Amino acid sequence: MIKLYHGTNTTFDKVELDKCLPYKDFGRGFYLTTIRTQALARAKNKCNFEGGAPTILAYQFDEKEFANLNVKCFEKPTEEWANFIFANRDKRNKKMHNYDVVIGPVADDGVIASIRLYETKVIDLAEFVKRLEYARPNVQYAFCTERAIALLQKI
Repeated sequence: MIKLYHGTNTTFDKVELDKCLPYKDFGRGFYLTTIRTQALARAKNKCNFEGGAPTILAYQFDEKEFANLNVKCFEKPTEEWANFIFANRDKRNKKMHNYDVVIGPVADDGVIASIRLYETKVIDLAEFVKRLEYARPNVQYAFCTERAIALLQKI
């Protein structure tokens, strides 16, 4: 079992995929991390924009279940990872990938500016990847389907 954290500004009992925002790094999904401090930073950031109180929700997930799901895992920032993020954050792209879970690094906070530079060909793909790398260790798990979310156990 792995322990995963979700940083937010309120508490809730049920994850509702339709309430998850689209156009994030790995598309619409319920985002978690194995790093508690990363979840806390996300919670504080959300409170800065939306109010509320920093809240960390904890979940357990049986890693054996990955074998029964369609999972995409990015070990580190690569050109494939950058292209995947670019496609998911592109509001003109209405097609969602078909992964149940996507795992990989978090793109840094300058992602919107970097996307614009890449989109307008001011920077190339290699520079885009470099700009998307986060300065400290991190990981995000995006649970993108009801099937995957149902396997999370709130603790």
